[in-house]
Amino acid sequence: MDEAIIDLKNVCFSWKNSDNTLLDIPEFRLKQHEHIFLQGPSGCGKSTLLSLIGGILISESGSLKVLGQEIWDLSRSGRDAFRVDHIGFIFQLFNLLPYLSIEENVMLPLKFSKIRANRAGKTKLDRLNEAQRLLKALGLEEQQAEKSPVIELSVGQQQRVAAARALIGSPELIIADEPTSALDTDLRHSFLELLFEESKKSGSTLLFVSHDSTLSDYFNIKTSMEELNNIKY
Repeated sequence: MDEAIIDLKNVCFSWKNSDNTLLDIPEFRLKQHEHIFLQGPSGCGKSTLLSLIGGILISESGSLKVLGQEIWDLSRSGRDAFRVDHIGFIFQLFNLLPYLSIEENVMLPLKFSKIRANRAGKTKLDRLNEAQRLLKALGLEEQQAEKSPVIELSVGQQQRVAAARALIGSPELIIADEPTSALDTDLRHSFLELLFEESKKSGSTLLFVSHDSTLSDYFNIKTSMEELNNIKY
């Protein structure tokens, strides 16, 4: 059985109507349960690579398998369904919905994925309890989660809600795109410790992407866009 969560080979990407190649990556492989740090400066194609892995963008060349599935063989709706079933994203700007409660934000992926809903619990109450467990584990108390609107949370608290949303339903792959850029050193440390702990509990593989090379010390496995990409910036 192939243990690769991500298996990318000979992928090139350029924007439509552009003569410039943004990505030329011969190989990138991420195995099950690994936690890897991917570093690179702004504008080097990190977010584009993540969009390719998530099936948001497609390339006309090369192969990109996620969980053994050739991601670009799927239709657009198929890629959307695959992404919500198997990938939890933590975005730099968090992308929380202000008209939903904290708990509703966390449980949002369960509305679109039966697979993650079933993993989170058999009943609505079980799933709510799992959302509350994650929020508490990530440092948000239950009373706060029930009463505080998302827009009233601090940046650090919003980040933890976004992490809980990515983790709920135990997706096989967690992708964190610059999630600590707005945090001070102490909050970065505590967030990373909690993210590692919860990823291990759920058995999720973690791809953590940042321009901040100092964060690499938290990871046993690390690489850079400079190493992966034949296009230099």
